[in-house]
Amino acid sequence: MNRIKGAVLYEYNQPVVVEDMDLGAPQNGEVLVKMMASGVCHSDWHVVKGEWSNIPTPVILGHEGAGVVEEIGPGVTKLKPGDHVILSWMPSCGLCEACQIGRPNVCYRPPASTRTARTTSTNKDISFLSGLGTMSTHAIVTEEAAVSIDKTMPFPQASLVGCGVMTGVGAAINTAKVHPGSSVAVFGAGGVGLNVIQGAAIAGATTIISVDLLDNKLELAKQFGATHTVNSKDTDPVEAIKDLTGGLGVHYSFEAIGLVPEPFVQSIHAVRNRGLAVWVGHAPLETPVTIDARDIMWEKKVIGSMYGSARPHIDFGRLISLYQSGQLKLDELITRSFNIDDVNTAFQVLGEGKVARSVLTFD
Repeated sequence: MNRIKGAVLYEYNQPVVVEDMDLGAPQNGEVLVKMMASGVCHSDWHVVKGEWSNIPTPVILGHEGAGVVEEIGPGVTKLKPGDHVILSWMPSCGLCEACQIGRPNVCYRPPASTRTARTTSTNKDISFLSGLGTMSTHAIVTEEAAVSIDKTMPFPQASLVGCGVMTGVGAAINTAKVHPGSSVAVFGAGGVGLNVIQGAAIAGATTIISVDLLDNKLELAKQFGATHTVNSKDTDPVEAIKDLTGGLGVHYSFEAIGLVPEPFVQSIHAVRNRGLAVWVGHAPLETPVTIDARDIMWEKKVIGSMYGSARPHIDFGRLISLYQSGQLKLDELITRSFNIDDVNTAFQVLGEGKVARSVLTFD
């Protein structure tokens, strides 16, 4: 029996409780991972606020993490104790049509984890968010969900690759396939939006317009490759984007906020004829987006992006290579680090828009 500590949400809109729990041994096809770092992602914040009420409580939070394999269960062949891994919240079956055509991020039959930990104080079983629960000192995950990485990669930076970086950079490079010399607008300069921006820059876009309500985030966007910024609190972002692109609009736009309907609609209006709007932000449940049918008549296209069209066992390594070569900014993403006992403060600064990304570290 493994004794662990984890960040548990018992009720929506209530403080997260750090609990001691007992965790069993890995079973067939599973691995025990000692977590070294976990990102504090806006998706976790959605859960805390009850905006994704399809996720039942109590739950151990966290889905963006990296650590070290401590133990493997029967049948595990691709990992061994001592391996450094990034955890993927979208494991795939490998056999369905989507997986077979190279789209495991939209697997039709993703394997579901039923793993739980039991609290030592109340003897209650607690599930792990997305089958990971990375805001804990240890996690048991399926072999498929743990991606082996270079051991020289620092854990805090590696943890961010597991969700926010993959989602943002992947949306630009994999989903949209941004062309060199093209123009891009990104609505939202949070953790995901900044990664869309740097993904577009890596892809060779030459006009990259960042749109946000907060000046501090717009300043940060410039560090990640934004060539222009628009504060949508002060001006109509669509008109500003058209002014910056000769009245045409951008080739690609990205909605990377996922909170309210307006930016989804604005992302369509901001692209030129035959332009592509990519919806990256994961909105609260039942967020209606209403468009005029004529909004897309000029052969505009709208597509959702799930997990940056990730192929984790390919793309995680490529993102790490980009970081190691100096092309992908990960150090600059980490605004603050917290101990797991300070998880509520980490969520507070996230909600106040004071960080690009925070990480929890485990000693």
